[in-house]
Amino acid sequence: MRVHHLDCAPMREIEPADGPQSALRPAPAVGHVLLVVTDSAGLLLVDAGIGVGDIERPSERLLDDWVEMTEPALDPAATAVRQVEKLGYSAADVRHIVPTHLHRDHAGGLSDFPDAAVHLFEAERADGGKTPAQLAHGPKWVAYEDGEGETWHGFDGVRSLEGVPEDVLLVPIGGHTPGHAGVAVRDGGRWLLHAGDAYMYHGEVDRPEPVVHPLMELVQAGGEVDRELRLANVARLRELARGGEVEVFCAHDPWELARYR
Repeated sequence: MRVHHLDCAPMREIEPADGPQSALRPAPAVGHVLLVVTDSAGLLLVDAGIGVGDIERPSERLLDDWVEMTEPALDPAATAVRQVEKLGYSAADVRHIVPTHLHRDHAGGLSDFPDAAVHLFEAERADGGKTPAQLAHGPKWVAYEDGEGETWHGFDGVRSLEGVPEDVLLVPIGGHTPGHAGVAVRDGGRWLLHAGDAYMYHGEVDRPEPVVHPLMELVQAGGEVDRELRLANVARLRELARGGEVEVFCAHDPWELARYR
């Protein structure tokens, strides 16, 4: 397999959370998407970013208050479908999509790949995200019951995916949304774990004393379903990242994405 790291939802510039002493420079928040080229199951996306329809009809699909808050670039070239095409593939080559959850900046691109199987936990499918216009095309859901599956690096209920090599796993990382998940992808001799919106700044998982970005405070104020569960899962992610066997990253941290580009 080959893994490409894409930014499919560039947004407003953010500051590092470490304050003036940080060596990092401000950078636009990202929508970190994985494009996985498999040997037997075509192309697979982890998250889908902002889609073409979102850019054409932002008031309907993204909603004006969200656009004002996040200042998305709304650049067609940044969409997953256009980046897939730039790499020499077609939209039809994307046969599987695994969203970490169904919020607009993670699921907007689903409608650009209407024939792809969309893998997620049943609790997330039933919740349907906060922008149903993005799901009106009728995604081809492949939903997995919560609580069933195997144990993987301390996480229970981890699922392999139907029709996909066992090098891709759906990992319950609840708290942000009802069925929020991480997606683990084997990349050569290592595992990558896309943790979605379980956290939003690398300082939450790579420091002895967690550093939380103000963006996370906004998310919490917006109505997380279970803050305590999310924090417990972030503590697990912190242990996993320190162990060195799995590389952990989230959806919106531009400094994490820069490590892979």
